[in-house]
Amino acid sequence: MTLKMAVPNKGRLNERAVELLTKSGLDLGESWGRKLYVAVKNKDIEIIFVRAQDIPVFVHSGAVDIGITGQDQIANADVDVEEIKKLEFGHCRLSVAVPEASGIKSVSDIPDGSRVATSFGTVAKKFFDSHGKKVDIIPVTGAAEIMPYMGVSDFIVDLVSSGSTLKTNRLIEIQTILESQAVIIANRDSLSRNQNDISNIVNAIGSVMNAEQKKYLMAVIPVEKIEEIQQIFPGLAGPTIMNIAGHPDKVAIHVVIGKNEIYDAVNDIKKLGGEGVLTLNIDGLVD
Repeated sequence: MTLKMAVPNKGRLNERAVELLTKSGLDLGESWGRKLYVAVKNKDIEIIFVRAQDIPVFVHSGAVDIGITGQDQIANADVDVEEIKKLEFGHCRLSVAVPEASGIKSVSDIPDGSRVATSFGTVAKKFFDSHGKKVDIIPVTGAAEIMPYMGVSDFIVDLVSSGSTLKTNRLIEIQTILESQAVIIANRDSLSRNQNDISNIVNAIGSVMNAEQKKYLMAVIPVEKIEEIQQIFPGLAGPTIMNIAGHPDKVAIHVVIGKNEIYDAVNDIKKLGGEGVLTLNIDGLVD
């Protein structure tokens, strides 16, 4: 049976989600950007491009087996799905923001009957109900930050990343409701029926994410420096050391290290008399 996967069709999550899929070896073809769904070449997998906010509902209903969306969208959809992997992108927070001139410093200062503009009505209502606040939810589909200026609402509940948009519109955050990032979610029945197929996709994506944080380093070092190299670069299972034909006094080392270790690694190798240092990107890395 074809495994169906939903991916955001646009917005802040689309580009990175597609990048992870293609780097994982799923061939979407050249014209995927102009289609609502594509069949992955040589795999029994179908990718459906839909709105990020619809994906939790589609996964919950079983219309698709798995999907990539934001934790904020899952919370607002208020559906029962299985979160199976955090993807470490699309980081943001859903926050309450008020006009700078309002004098409101905390949620407790918000008067009952206030109007709140948001596209996250479910989450907002639950939040204010939990604080004993009776507010009127004003549904909007975008540009919530301009609503207080237009007189449509008194304050907003919206996604915030850097906070620059709020500052531009003279709004300040007074409380974070939830933190969010992109995740892979699965329908619970699909997960039990297709656990192997779903695990294959998740593992492939995980290998790409792992590889992006690593570099493959090669260098030539004097034989007498092998012990010191082993102490400096333990790697995944210690460095690979190979003889070099015609050079009994030298060996080649191969090791996987973190991207943030490259600067020190190159300098340490040079101090040990190393040469021919080469670093390469890694396409995938399975732990």
